[in-house]
Amino acid sequence: MKQLILGGARSGKSALAERLATESSGRVIYVATAALVDEDLEMERRIRRHRERRPEHWQLIEEPLNLAATLRQHCTGGQLLLVDCLTLWLSNILLLDDGRHFQEQTEALLSVVPDLPGELILVSNEVGLGIVPLGEITRRFQDESGWLHQRLAQLCDRVIFTVAGLPLTLKGEPL
Repeated sequence: MKQLILGGARSGKSALAERLATESSGRVIYVATAALVDEDLEMERRIRRHRERRPEHWQLIEEPLNLAATLRQHCTGGQLLLVDCLTLWLSNILLLDDGRHFQEQTEALLSVVPDLPGELILVSNEVGLGIVPLGEITRRFQDESGWLHQRLAQLCDRVIFTVAGLPLTLKGEPL
């Protein structure tokens, strides 16, 4: 089963994804897309909180850029890959080399998802519910994430929107 979990900041989407992964019968591989840049203490604290919540027996792969290749390499039958989170990954590839590889990476992700043999949970921030941001790069990020979410929602078996820790199933079997 392929699942997409969307929600705003602190909506409970990561905790829900981790709970679903724990309930899975497969071996869990956690794919973290966060990249520590310079001395970002706030991001370091976020990463530490996520690490502390995860069971120690889960395998961790840190992949901030080449997500499709990582999924292709590690997603096999009997395994569940949990990707947290797509919006960090989008930021990473959009800001890398002025976004020249952005289209290539997003298309690679969209082409690999339908054919993955194992279970997949994708976590992403819904950023399209607020005001239109100022600045070209932030507007592009909002647009690109919205378009990616729409395309992934078509490919996934279940799509869940999380608000205040409460999941709302938009597509597929309810929780």
